[in-house]
Amino acid sequence: MADTTDDQDFWSFVELANRRLTEEYGFEHPLATRVLLTLNRASNIVTYDLEASVHRPRGGNWSTFRLLFVTWLAGPLEAKKAAELTGMSRAAVSNLTKTLVADGLLDRTPGEHDGRSVLLSLTEQGRRTMVETFREHNEREYLWADALTELEQEILVMLLDKLISRRGRFEARERS
Repeated sequence: MADTTDDQDFWSFVELANRRLTEEYGFEHPLATRVLLTLNRASNIVTYDLEASVHRPRGGNWSTFRLLFVTWLAGPLEAKKAAELTGMSRAAVSNLTKTLVADGLLDRTPGEHDGRSVLLSLTEQGRRTMVETFREHNEREYLWADALTELEQEILVMLLDKLISRRGRFEARERS
């Protein structure tokens, strides 16, 4: 395998990267690099596909879907909590909220406990939109997940949960 060919694919790149990182630079954890490169690649591919095939044709995007999804199923909730559940920054939620309120999909009301906080909830139009959108989104999710048996899906979720839940042992940084 040549190191710089136009026909290099993702897996041959990962192999090249691990070989060079280990042999030329002395890095000691090639499997960790492979795991995280693969995890990131899979996440990006699936996210892009869902956004391009489901959300953009409906006039939305991945961030819009995440905020509406969390608000639909967990709301009404404070914007701060929406940011936490979506993995978005509070500033991103605030900016996106303005657009979704203007589009008639989201309501923004003052919080009950604190004059600075706001509660987000879906409008009736927002609920209808999410039911319709998620029907198509869930079918696309199924097409992706169907590559694995149900047991493999459960194992993958278990492994990803283990990876995520152990982040505290090295003080992983997260959006806030």
